[in-house]
Amino acid sequence: MGFWATVLLGAIAGFTIYLGLPFARLRSPRRGVQGFLNAIATGILVFLLWDVLSKANEPIVDALAGAQKGPIGPFAALLAVLVTGFGVGLVGLVYLERAVIRPTAEGLRAGTVGPRSLSLMIAVGIGAHNFSEGLAIGQAAVTGAISLATILIIGFGLHNMTEGFGIGAPLVAAGICPSWRYLGLVGLIGGGPTFLGTVVGYGFRSDYVFVACLSIAAGSILYVIGELLAAGRRLGARELAGWGLLAGFFAGYATDLLVTWGGA
Repeated sequence: MGFWATVLLGAIAGFTIYLGLPFARLRSPRRGVQGFLNAIATGILVFLLWDVLSKANEPIVDALAGAQKGPIGPFAALLAVLVTGFGVGLVGLVYLERAVIRPTAEGLRAGTVGPRSLSLMIAVGIGAHNFSEGLAIGQAAVTGAISLATILIIGFGLHNMTEGFGIGAPLVAAGICPSWRYLGLVGLIGGGPTFLGTVVGYGFRSDYVFVACLSIAAGSILYVIGELLAAGRRLGARELAGWGLLAGFFAGYATDLLVTWGGA
């Protein structure tokens, strides 16, 4: 598969996130519905956290096996990248939120991050995750694995649709109708890195870059999960929240199965 064809398809896979984002303009849901939607977003991110850490662990386990017979340096370096990246993603969002992403009035009154800021943070975490997905697309294409690259593009495209829903859910849960301009911004932050990762992945392969992107994504996602859980407690509706968590987790899992079925 040629470079430009791969880049175009990588861009399509990333920007399918916009198919799920218009959901954010749903107006004035009831409180129980708000709690359910918040829980769905949480469930999607819980799955992504598990998925991201599992993928980041694979090259580390391979390096550990190599360290049993040879130098320990590659294993130690990859482990250091994982720990550092996770810390940057988790703690970095705390400082980013304080310094750059200002809480909304609702968030200030509640003493937590506002829904617009939370939506933006979700987009940042998903963007780091999607960069690694783009790397996988680019690397599959450049090595001649056309069928795998095609399945990855389809699978990641479907997966990104659910991620767009996850970005919009905090806004719907708060009864906020965002502008199309705002949705364009968070879509670019969340989906654009798939395109960038495809370009980078087509050019070279690096386990260190791969693990760094995934570990940063994992730390960011963990921070956002904590914020969503806090919002869910305020909304109540524990039974609906439980079903929402289940639905969100398996929505992410189902789309990921397609990618796994393709051999990724």
